Amino acid sequence: RGGARAHSGGKMASTAAGKQRIPKVAKVKNKAPAEVQITAEQLLREAKERELELLPPPPQQKITDVEELNDYKLRKRKTFEDNIRKNRTVISNWIKYAQWEESLKEIQRARSIYERALDVDYRNVTLWLKYAEMEMKNRQVNHARNIWDRAITTLPRVNQFWYKYTYMEEMLGNVAGSRQVFERWMEWQPEEQAWHSYINFELRYKEVDRARSIYERYILFRALAVLVLVHPDVKNWIKYARFEEKHSYFAHARKVYERAVEFFGEEHMDEHLYVAFAKFEENQKEFERVRVIYKYALDRIPKQDAQNLFKNYTIFEKKFGDRRGIEDIIVSKRRFQYEEEVKANPHNYDAWFDYLRLVESDMDAETVREVYERAIANVPPIQEKRHWKRYIYLWINYALYEELEAKASKRTRQVYQACLELLPHKKFTFAKMWLLYAQFEIRQKNLPLARKALGTSIGKCPKNKLFKGYIELELQLREFDRCRKLYEKFLEFAPENCTSWIKFAELETILGDIDRARAIYELAISQPRLDMPEVLWKSYIDFEIEQEEYEKTRNLYRRLLQRTQHVKVWISLAQFELSAGQEERLLRCRQVYEEANKAMRSCEEKEERVMLLESWRSFEDEFGTDATKERIDKLMPEKIKKRRKLQAEDGSDAGWEEYYDYIFPEDTANQPNLKLLAMAKLWKKQQQESEAAAMDPDKDIDESQT
Repeated sequence: RGGARAHSGGKMASTAAGKQRIPKVAKVKNKAPAEVQITAEQLLREAKERELELLPPPPQQKITDVEELNDYKLRKRKTFEDNIRKNRTVISNWIKYAQWEESLKEIQRARSIYERALDVDYRNVTLWLKYAEMEMKNRQVNHARNIWDRAITTLPRVNQFWYKYTYMEEMLGNVAGSRQVFERWMEWQPEEQAWHSYINFELRYKEVDRARSIYERYILFRALAVLVLVHPDVKNWIKYARFEEKHSYFAHARKVYERAVEFFGEEHMDEHLYVAFAKFEENQKEFERVRVIYKYALDRIPKQDAQNLFKNYTIFEKKFGDRRGIEDIIVSKRRFQYEEEVKANPHNYDAWFDYLRLVESDMDAETVREVYERAIANVPPIQEKRHWKRYIYLWINYALYEELEAKASKRTRQVYQACLELLPHKKFTFAKMWLLYAQFEIRQKNLPLARKALGTSIGKCPKNKLFKGYIELELQLREFDRCRKLYEKFLEFAPENCTSWIKFAELETILGDIDRARAIYELAISQPRLDMPEVLWKSYIDFEIEQEEYEKTRNLYRRLLQRTQHVKVWISLAQFELSAGQEERLLRCRQVYEEANKAMRSCEEKEERVMLLESWRSFEDEFGTDATKERIDKLMPEKIKKRRKLQAEDGSDAGWEEYYDYIFPEDTANQPNLKLLAMAKLWKKQQQESEAAAMDPDKDIDESQT
């Protein structure tokens, strides 16, 4: 018993110990969020500030003998080769490898690496530059020359190679070699700066005659380019003349100006040439010659292209003559007024229009562009179309100015594209802007861009006007398949547009596909909702009449009469039967009138029935017999005047109103009790009026009803 008790005591002790090991779950009484919240971003920032994850730098390796050095080189080369093997096209790996070999004075190995890299990508400019710079740093002049020769032979349009090559030769004192490189460069007809670099090179060594010959070659080269491009460029002639003037060759400078005037002639006159010529003569105190030059230019250059010329002429006359710049003062004053207006209210677009009109008439292109840029920067603050209607014309005028006045097609395209990017197409758009852009691209003979613009407009913000403009463009280009696709898209977008259905069917009719046109009409009239169904049905009927399909036309009329019993439809059917040109046309027409009259008896609008009978009587007067005329006369209604009481919206008495009513003989014959009922109503009405007269003796009573 004692052992069992001890055993049970030990078991209880072990269970108690086990219970003590299990931690109790802490109960949180206050579950509200803490006042200071700690975010993950804050933890990362604190870890960065305390540098908790900063790894210690690797230990410096000190190489003490040749064996360690060779081992180090082997490991580094293996690393570089592995990097190159992973991706041969990353040129930076090759350059790092070569620079590392260069740092070890292993020039031959570095050359080998550069040559391997050039086999991979010989068009890489940086690779050639680093290769040549390595040779120059290590004073390997012939190697550097060899590299530069290979570079300019392989990539002759990279100007940096030529600049570096000529600079190296000049630094080595090899003037003849540098001149030879320049001559090789000029054979490639480089850009303007290259010629000026060659000229400055000769001037550094006082070779004025050589510089003059280079100028002569350059302006002749540019002259040929001008003849090809038909865009005269006078700045090179002006630089040549200023070069002669700078070196005190005044006669030569004057001769250069005169040659330039002769070369450009009156077809390509440029005000900058004459301004420079006049200033040269002014420096030489030749005031009469200056005046002659200004007058000659102003008489031949249009005013809008000679603003700078006129301005300089005014300044000259103020200095040396009696002319006063009254026009310039007036323009400046008006410009100041417009500046004040647009500063007071930048969204006053009318003021911007007036300002731009003034600037376009008197200022240069850069000034006009600056004012336009300031104007279009004032975007309406509210994205509602009514606020943008005046603003959008700033963009339109800007684009037209660039195209028509500045003749800058590239800038015009940029203006259109910037405007179209600015518009909030999800809320509204301006179809006019898309169409103007497309028309501009067509004028530039860039049809794919025009189609792309119109396609983008239809995709982003489809509108009826955009579809119509795009279809009209393709029609003018005779692209009928594209027109069909566009009409299909248009009708998917707006199936209720009757005009589009009609135009589509007319296109197919013109192309001779009658069945296709008929199918389009059938699809159109089967639409559940149409904006002008009567126009569509009329067009379909006219189409069938034009094709002389009289049976189909009659069926169309019958189908239309199932939908509507309008009197004009009956009259149109009767006129069709009359004009069908068949033997039984009169009989058919009379039958239509008979059927229409029976159908219109239940019509509430008596005026329509009267209209039908009058049309029938006109027909009988022209084609009928005495019996038919007498019959239609018996069907004509009697027109009588009646009065009815009016009530206001609040139910009070608003007086009496006279109106005309029609009584048809057919209706009277079919209703024998109609006269008795009318007399009973009349008696009741008289009783009411007599009671009203007794209460109000002054009330006017109709004598015809008493």
